[in-house]
Amino acid sequence: MRRRPGSVWAHYRSAVHIRFDVPADPAYPGRVAAALSSVRLRRFGYIGAVLTAVGVIVFAVSRGTAWGDRIVPLCTALVLAGLLSVLYAPWVRWRARRRSAGYAVEGGYDITDDNIMMRSGSESGGIAWDGVAKVRDTPEFWIVYVGRMPATVIPRRLMSGEDAETLRAFMVERGLLQPR
Repeated sequence: MRRRPGSVWAHYRSAVHIRFDVPADPAYPGRVAAALSSVRLRRFGYIGAVLTAVGVIVFAVSRGTAWGDRIVPLCTALVLAGLLSVLYAPWVRWRARRRSAGYAVEGGYDITDDNIMMRSGSESGGIAWDGVAKVRDTPEFWIVYVGRMPATVIPRRLMSGEDAETLRAFMVERGLLQPR
């Protein structure tokens, strides 16, 4: 556990214990897949926007020059590559949602001050809080990072309001989540 000097966690351990179930909702695995893939794919949108802008700017600047006709294929390629890059992330999210719709099984979470245990059908796994680098807040989930990669999500909407606030305070105190 990352204990900061002067932190309440350095002096005692709280008894965080949150349990909740995940119903067998066909849309849930798709929402999880979309949340996790959006983190990894965000850069493609930025790259695509830059490529498209460069292609359009170079095309506009080159129109009145002697080499303008020779640069049109390059500008077209830049704009096309940029648009494809921008559309790549939504396409991957759509595919993830479509493919994962058949994986709807009942599951649950058991979160303590030591780890996050998840079960889905007959599978189970966990992540120790010591291995968590950060947690990112989205409208529906907390995305848990191990190192630089998103490892899992914690669905806030399936928790009670009190449990969500308790877990939020725990993650903020550990320095994993930014305070509101």
